[in-house]
Amino acid sequence: MPTHGGERPEQAHSPGEFAPSSRESGHRYRWVILSVGVLAQAALAALQHGLPALGPILRTRFDLTLPEIGLVLASSNWGIMSTLLLWGALADRWGERLVIATGLGGSAVAIIAASQAADVTELVLWLISAGALGSAASAASGRAVMHWFSRRERGFALGIRQMAIPLGSAVAALSLPLIAAAAGLDAALFALAGAAGLGAVCAALLLSSHPGASGEISLVVPLSPLRDGVLWRLAFCSGLLVCSQVAMNGFVVLLLTEYRGIALGPAALVLAAINLGGGAARVFVGRLSDRSGRRLPPIRKQALWLASALMASALLIDAPLPLLIPALVAAGVFALSWNGLAMTAAAEMAGHARAGLAIGLQGTVIRVVSAGAGVAFGFVVEQTGSWALAILLLGLLPLISYSLMAPLSGEEERRLLPLDPARPATSPPT
Repeated sequence: MPTHGGERPEQAHSPGEFAPSSRESGHRYRWVILSVGVLAQAALAALQHGLPALGPILRTRFDLTLPEIGLVLASSNWGIMSTLLLWGALADRWGERLVIATGLGGSAVAIIAASQAADVTELVLWLISAGALGSAASAASGRAVMHWFSRRERGFALGIRQMAIPLGSAVAALSLPLIAAAAGLDAALFALAGAAGLGAVCAALLLSSHPGASGEISLVVPLSPLRDGVLWRLAFCSGLLVCSQVAMNGFVVLLLTEYRGIALGPAALVLAAINLGGGAARVFVGRLSDRSGRRLPPIRKQALWLASALMASALLIDAPLPLLIPALVAAGVFALSWNGLAMTAAAEMAGHARAGLAIGLQGTVIRVVSAGAGVAFGFVVEQTGSWALAILLLGLLPLISYSLMAPLSGEEERRLLPLDPARPATSPPT
């Protein structure tokens, strides 16, 4: 099979070896791998997004000011962001089992230590450590799922794994306050540690490497993701889309309660609908991308739908609630739906040997680009007094992302489609 641009084959293998049909029928164990990946990612999401549910209790116990509680709630995310690249590189070198078991196990220990913190400084340091160790679950579990699932199923499988983020967040948000009310803050933090520890044990016992996936992903020796401009562009465009996700999740309840006068309970149900719908959409669009064999064109379409939904929400900001709420839910769902496809595209274009580092790069850049999205959105609302203007400006970011992603579709064709089993081996990429 010819290569492109004079590049040499990464690995030769006979026709049909580890082909999607044989993998799909012969490796039912891949669903065990996916289950462990979902558990690992959900445990990390519970730490990152479950702590805000304990915010009032943490504030009372440590006598925190509002800026201090903001510092505490952001600390685990800082830890996650600081080590994603490192854990991705280690997963490429040492494999997923060792990385996830070590990282989540260490995170469990750090969370237990945080429960015994004597002051806010100690608490923040231990939570940063918990996030830094737990981020092993993000890059390595994505790599494991990619390894075991063929391109015909990979979008669907990684969509399920990405659904673990809102799922783990929702379970933590519902259960941690109940545990804290019944048995205290320490018990709630021990529950978080238990989730991380369970993920570590399952990874150590159940994860293993697939013997043939390294030859399937790419025909060429890829660049390191850190020197690959295509992957940097994809990560930056993904970060622009996450800005909408951050703003919608962070402010939709405030918009409905403070601006439109809705009670907190119904407003929280809107947020729940956004997260449940977004999680389901990740699986749905992943499955659709498996049928087409392409990841980037569906992401660009979702960027356009997201921009349209945000602009509709801005125009309907003072409209009757039966019109506004569906627009907000649609915007929130589209803001969440594309994430699994972007991770799949990054991993596939990097090749299996460097998939962990590519996923780590994607996660790091996304967090850096979107870090100030909530602050900027709130600043616009506060300074102008206009929710409509803030949402309208937010809707410009998906359009920018759509435009910047245009060259990436052709690059996806060049790197991956010669391996598409639905395409003749001699057909050049379009």
